[in-house]
Amino acid sequence: MLAKLIIDFGLVILIWMTQLVVYPSFTYFPENDLLRWHSKYTTAVSIIVMPLMLGQLGIHGYSLYNEFSWLKSIALLLIVLTWINTFFFAVPLHNNIGEGKEVITAAKSLVNVNWYRTVLWTGIFLLSLYEYLKTP
Repeated sequence: MLAKLIIDFGLVILIWMTQLVVYPSFTYFPENDLLRWHSKYTTAVSIIVMPLMLGQLGIHGYSLYNEFSWLKSIALLLIVLTWINTFFFAVPLHNNIGEGKEVITAAKSLVNVNWYRTVLWTGIFLLSLYEYLKTP
């Protein structure tokens, strides 16, 4: 399914840019500047990320529901793990930054926490690419 591959590709590009460019840049901001920028960044990026994440969950769930396979099950499990990492680890760190709590420590921690999502979303994309290429 091409739509699934496009969504997964969008998320893998976004997460690698976030991992290699955005989150590391947070550590170069003076704390006051990061506090001002962070609220704009989180609002703007949420408009992009949340529809993609919801679309990914929906399309993978629908795909598995219509035709069970272990490959699709693994992909959906990886998606659930990205949601867990996002909402139980990354979002609290973003909240700390937004509330001015341990701002620099939270910014540095985002880079470490985000490696899990980077690996997970890369794996999801590779599974989707494999599935797409093997489909006649």
